[in-house]
Amino acid sequence: MNLLLLPGFMTDRDLWSDLADALVQVGPITYGDPSRDATINAMADRAIAQAPDRFALVGFSMGGYVAREIARRMPDRVRALVLIATSARSDTPAQAQRKVAAVAHVRHRGFAGLSRGAILQSVHPARVGDAALLARIRAMGDRLGGAVFLRQAEQARESDLAHLDAIACPTLVVAAEQDALRSLDEARELQAGIPGATLTVIDGSGHMLPLEAPDALTAAIVPWLRAQASGASTIGS
Repeated sequence: MNLLLLPGFMTDRDLWSDLADALVQVGPITYGDPSRDATINAMADRAIAQAPDRFALVGFSMGGYVAREIARRMPDRVRALVLIATSARSDTPAQAQRKVAAVAHVRHRGFAGLSRGAILQSVHPARVGDAALLARIRAMGDRLGGAVFLRQAEQARESDLAHLDAIACPTLVVAAEQDALRSLDEARELQAGIPGATLTVIDGSGHMLPLEAPDALTAAIVPWLRAQASGASTIGS
């Protein structure tokens, strides 16, 4: 089964590096690149243009918004959907205000990379002293740079809670127990809103599940994807 992987805010292909060897056993991987567009719809357009004819979608955080948009638009092409550390909610007023302040700061002073505070908030409290992990997160932001930061931070995140029931493919929602950016309630909303969706919660990780807990994440999603591929093959045979 072909896979299309979609990273989140200020993350790039390296987000998936620790999972790639296991995921490629499910099928060929296409890496989506939402960094070049300023809206969820445009990100979805670009991903659809590069996607195989039929594929499973794996979306992390902001990439989950993009993945759901694709799944609604292309029900005949999307075979399965995995949503990791994401939400269907719009920005809260506080989140929107923080984005406005961050954009203003970057426009006035330039982009000097993701702030240490933002990086620390994205990981489990036990990992705040993990210099290699923090450096890896910072490096993704540095590679993407200020123009991408502005495109992604200026985007108004809109809720799609009312449209979750339009997703028709098998769906797995994966959440981190200690995610300070996306709550378990948000994961449960996705599970409740998408017909037939299942929820897996991983303990011991913050928001950056693919980097913090790659083994646990692999164990959650790879057998599930294989089951969807096997089921689709049986139905189609």
